Amino acid sequence: MSNNLGEFIRKHRERLRPEDAGVRAIGRRRTPGLRREELAQLCAVSPTWITWLEQGRPVSPSPDTLARLAEALQLTAAERHYLFTLAGKLDPASEPERNSAADAVLRSVAQISTPAYVLDRQWNALAWNDAAAALFTGWLDRGEAAPNLLAFTFLSPVARTLIDDWPYRARRLAAEFRADCGRHIDDAAIEGLVAQLAAASADFAAFWQDYDVTERAGGLRLFHHPEHGRLAFEQATFYPATRRDLKLVMLLPVTEP
Repeated sequence: MSNNLGEFIRKHRERLRPEDAGVRAIGRRRTPGLRREELAQLCAVSPTWITWLEQGRPVSPSPDTLARLAEALQLTAAERHYLFTLAGKLDPASEPERNSAADAVLRSVAQISTPAYVLDRQWNALAWNDAAAALFTGWLDRGEAAPNLLAFTFLSPVARTLIDDWPYRARRLAAEFRADCGRHIDDAAIEGLVAQLAAASADFAAFWQDYDVTERAGGLRLFHHPEHGRLAFEQATFYPATRRDLKLVMLLPVTEP
């Protein structure tokens, strides 16, 4: 953990007046703001733990503790987000995302001319355009609600012929999913999805047990389309600032070298 987290907490602790935090200031203070002992009391942790956190020692605050810190330090929404980002934790208060933000992200795919789709945390497709439906035969052209990319890749016979070099791409997809859901690996929905896929696909079960982790990156994507033959795209993945649980994936046509 970088000491940026400790410095951020210390700076905001020193800026907060005791009376604004509901702490009675007794006696003369040598340093401004809250004392570590006072912040610790407000957060229901030990003063030693606050000291270690500010010093950058290897302590790992839980999301609940970070939430209490944010409340005690009276952080703004942007400051709270930064606190959780520095700690590498997901803010539990950010889970119920704004519907308006989600709607804007989902509507955006209709304005894109190349194949594009939006995935949620379980890699269910929540929206896609006509170009994506035309490309992904057997997945986005079937009229299903929230069809899952992993289920299509590992359970559909169509995927094995549509996706070029299926064994490599499927193994990489499992590794990308593990990296993408790392912070939510114990989420019941993700656990259920992984269990279902492992039970239905020996390939997925083997790849998942390898514990490979790979960042979801762009790059060349090749397909063998039943009507249009061999197609090549450059994949680009975007994470909307207003909905970090969603991914907008675009496939830009390219000419193979």
